[in-house]
Amino acid sequence: MAGKIKPERPEKPKTPKMRAPATISGTCLCGAVEIETDIPVFWSWHDHSAASRRAHGAAYATYVGCWKSKVRVTKGEAAIARFADAERKQVRHFCSRCGSPLMFERGHSPKMINLPRALFAGRTGRETKYHVAIDQLQDWAYLGAPVGPLKGYPGVTVEKTRRKTKTAELFDPEMFGE
Repeated sequence: MAGKIKPERPEKPKTPKMRAPATISGTCLCGAVEIETDIPVFWSWHDHSAASRRAHGAAYATYVGCWKSKVRVTKGEAAIARFADAERKQVRHFCSRCGSPLMFERGHSPKMINLPRALFAGRTGRETKYHVAIDQLQDWAYLGAPVGPLKGYPGVTVEKTRRKTKTAELFDPEMFGE
């Protein structure tokens, strides 16, 4: 007598396991504060505004924008100081030991926080393609002109001068009242 054959059961569809989100860590100059955020970040941009320029001491600041709920201080929360600019409705957080900018909040977007891109050595999942306050771009900011080594100063480059063309040599600004 043959054994009883069991009918095959259809396989249950496998439920996808929830993956932990990819993260990236950043740190201030002295290493006292570490920040972590999920990637990809929401967006990335260069901020040419006078306030960001002065806060960073640079021609412009590059930020990544993140949802506040995705950002975590993983080390050194006690070392974080803040400056609230009531007039602009902005709050800037920085390391109280080395002064590195850490976070930037704008009153008009309470669920977002902006982190300086330079805190992160790795990729954030967004290319920096946007510019804020481009009308405040400084004439002394480097705009990608070709550079070459500066003789006698290893590691230093200098912008290459452009040769005057005959047209440029013939041009007399006084001729046009300039």
